[in-house]
Amino acid sequence: LQDSERRLFSSKTFELLDSLGTTPTVAHYNANKDAFKLEVENPLKMLFDRVRQQMPRAVLDTLETEKRIVARFHKDDFGKGGAHSYLWGAFYPKESKRTESAQLFVTITRDDLEVGFSIGDYGSGAKKLFIQKLQANATELASRLEKGFSEAGVKYGVRRPEETPPGFVAPVTFVEWANRCPKVEPTLRVFFNLSSVVKLSESDLVSKVSDLFLMFFPLALVVLHNNPLPHVDKFLRGPEEADPSETISDTADIPQLRPVYSIESCAAETGYPIDQLTRWVRSINRKGQAIVYGPPGTGKTFVAEKLAAHLTGGGDGVCELVQFHPAYSYEDFIEGIRPINSPNGGLSYPLVRGTFLEFCAKAQSRNGISVLIVDEINRANVARVFGELMYLLEYRNREVRLAGGTPFQIPKNVRLIGTMNTADRSIALVDHALRRRFAFLELIPNYEVLAEFHSKTGFTTAGLIKVLTNVNKIINDKNYHIGISFFLRTDLKNEVADIWNLEIEPYLEEFFFDQPEKLELFRWDKVQNEILS
Repeated sequence: LQDSERRLFSSKTFELLDSLGTTPTVAHYNANKDAFKLEVENPLKMLFDRVRQQMPRAVLDTLETEKRIVARFHKDDFGKGGAHSYLWGAFYPKESKRTESAQLFVTITRDDLEVGFSIGDYGSGAKKLFIQKLQANATELASRLEKGFSEAGVKYGVRRPEETPPGFVAPVTFVEWANRCPKVEPTLRVFFNLSSVVKLSESDLVSKVSDLFLMFFPLALVVLHNNPLPHVDKFLRGPEEADPSETISDTADIPQLRPVYSIESCAAETGYPIDQLTRWVRSINRKGQAIVYGPPGTGKTFVAEKLAAHLTGGGDGVCELVQFHPAYSYEDFIEGIRPINSPNGGLSYPLVRGTFLEFCAKAQSRNGISVLIVDEINRANVARVFGELMYLLEYRNREVRLAGGTPFQIPKNVRLIGTMNTADRSIALVDHALRRRFAFLELIPNYEVLAEFHSKTGFTTAGLIKVLTNVNKIINDKNYHIGISFFLRTDLKNEVADIWNLEIEPYLEEFFFDQPEKLELFRWDKVQNEILS
């Protein structure tokens, strides 16, 4: 028969599988062994052999496509004599075991034939790493893969019917699938029902399975590479569009170590004593989170970044910054439902991870300390934005279920550093629950840093420091003192007049709005000679 006429599977195939489902024993299998080999095992092996011949070099070089491909009916049930009522086979990464890593699989059951991607039942480590990398790259992978998945009718997170819990609702988009893992299985598949399988010619079935394997292969690359997107893009471009000079270095898959940044270097750059910085670092590590607070111009963000550089230095952790504002929400920071364009032109509303969960997904795949800086933390409604995080910040070793149903625990290597401008909101007004969960690191105007900075620029700071000391004394509230960062410029001599007129005086006008006589003492024409002397 020609390929267009020959069928790999017949109604007899499914009758045999149904009989094994009714009597799932090795004895029943052995009694019909020849029929099972003829109608089920050999056709499945032939299918994989024909699919292998359709695979490009990129797949053949990466996956084992010849040895130990098809499983057995016999169950590993400690000699009880049970048998599976289905048969499956898979291509899997070279130098690994079929049951412990990524699989491009075909399973034939009494009801259908399934083609999909999954992680082996004994691959808990591979599964955990895959989920971390899947979630860290979910949006980018969805933009590359979801259209094809949708057109192929891919079902996300679905296992065999007998393993599906009651009331289970499968994800409908790639991003939703990624976000719901591991609550849903990191598996996806396409189903071909019994009637369609027996009608498909050998060539048509081989073509369909081959196309799906090529579609799912990028997910195997996610398993195999710490930085999978360059490998996925190279595969999707194909050999026709490949740049012969393009190489993806193996080191691209290894998170690069951040430069070591010693406490001594931190002290030299910030101007704060080593013993004080050491106490601050200990506090951040002990609590897991801290807030650097002080009046405007004290270098809060600068100090937070330097502390983060020290904490992450020498490790492979990540360091990121997010700025809060009055409209920032729980959905932005933790997770929430977002409208996303579907391939068919409609809208879907998956549950999408916010900034903090995205950051934690990245940090969880690293060994070193990872730091998220939350700039202007008090400009948002922190209790509302943090939600369940308020509990987790205090009980770092526990897990909670978020509002969207996602189980979550803060990774042990995550640190939070917030910055708080006390001119916007005094620390005395901060929610007591928040204060209890954070260490608070106070910054005050550090005139020694100002003097040291300008020792290299030639600007004499004695008069400026005297004026700042006087104005802060009259302000008489440390939450509103004027800091030094306004004046940390190498061209200060040329800019100081504009800085004072356009930045300092408007600030003082607001503070002394009902005390104009005090404001007049610090007009530029009154302090100019002293500052420039």
